[in-house]
Amino acid sequence: MADEELSGDLSRLGERFDFGEYEIGAYLAVLEHGSLTASEIAETTDIPQPRVYDTVRSLADNGFVELRDSRPLEVLAVDPEEAFGDARTTLEELIESLEYRYTAPSRDAEAVSLVTSRRTILRYVEDVIASADYELVLSLTPDLLGRFESELTAKQDAGVTIELLLSPSTDVPDPDCFDYTRVATIARSRRGVTTPLVAVADGTYSVYTTRAALRSRGDDYGVVFNRSELGFLVLGLLNTVVWPSSTTLAESRRERPFPRRYATIRRCVRDIENGDGRFYASVRGRDVESGQFRTVEGAVVDISASVDRGTAAITLDLGDKTLDVGGQAAAFEDIEAHELVIDREAPPALDP
Repeated sequence: MADEELSGDLSRLGERFDFGEYEIGAYLAVLEHGSLTASEIAETTDIPQPRVYDTVRSLADNGFVELRDSRPLEVLAVDPEEAFGDARTTLEELIESLEYRYTAPSRDAEAVSLVTSRRTILRYVEDVIASADYELVLSLTPDLLGRFESELTAKQDAGVTIELLLSPSTDVPDPDCFDYTRVATIARSRRGVTTPLVAVADGTYSVYTTRAALRSRGDDYGVVFNRSELGFLVLGLLNTVVWPSSTTLAESRRERPFPRRYATIRRCVRDIENGDGRFYASVRGRDVESGQFRTVEGAVVDISASVDRGTAAITLDLGDKTLDVGGQAAAFEDIEAHELVIDREAPPALDP
C-alpha cells in the first residue's frame, strides 16, 4: 500500500472514531435504552441541552445511530455489528498493511539477513515469488502452497518456469485431486519433515529456513540472500541434494518460446535434450580456476547429465575452442554458470 493510501486510511479511521466526551455519553445512553429523544439524552447524561443536537447528528453522520424525523427528535440505536462492520474491515486491512510495512523485506544490494519472525520469513517468501522474472524454485509444505497458490498461478501464466517441491509426501494432495500444472511447470514430492523450506527467484534472491522456524519463537531463523553469491548455495542444495531425492507429481506440457533463460543448468540441459535441431547459448558465470566472472557464448555441441540429474553440463563451441559449462559449485567444468540463455538461430543477448 502506498504511503498516501496508508496516511489516508489512518486519517479516515481517526475521523470515524473521533469520539469526544459528549459523543461517548450519548452513544452509550442510546445503546442502553434502544431509543431516546434529544431531551432524554440531556437528562440522562451530562451533555448540555444546546450541544445534544450537534452530538447526535455527529453520531448519525458516522452511522452509529439513526435519527427519526419526528417531534420530538428521536435517536435510535444501530446494531453495533452493523455500525462497526465497515470500520472493522477497514481496521483489519489497515493493520495488515501496517504489519507489512513493519516486516517489509529489505532489498539492499548484497544483503544477507537473518530473520526470526515467522511473519517476516513468509513476507520474504512472498517477495521472492513476486520478484521472479523467469525462474522460480520452491520447497514448500502443502499448507504454504495453499497460501501462495494464487501468486504461483499468476507467475505460471506469465511464463515463469516454476519448479515446486512439496513435503512431507504424506500430506501432499494426490494429483487426481489437485491440478499442479496450474501452479508449477513441474511439481515433485519428498518424504520427511526435515526438508528445508526454500524459495529462489532467478538464482539470485533466496530464502532458506527450517520448518521449526515457522512453528516457534526460539533460536531457529531464516536466512535471506539478495543478490549475494551465497544465494547460489541455496539453489545448489536444492538441485543436487533435495530435488534428486523427490518423485514427480505432475509436469506441464506448455510450450515455452525462445529465447529461454535459466539459473539452473539441469533444466537447461533437459530442454536441449528434449528439443530438436541446433541450439546456441550465452552464459554469465565464473571461471572455475581463476574465480573471475566471465560471459561466453557459442553453439551447443554437447550435453551431459548424471543419472539422477543432480549434475549437468553443456559444451560450447566458441569458434577457436570449446568450453564446458557446469552448474553451481562446478569443479570439473571450465565455467560455473549463474545465468544461461538459449536460442535457435544465434547466441542470444544477456540482459545487462
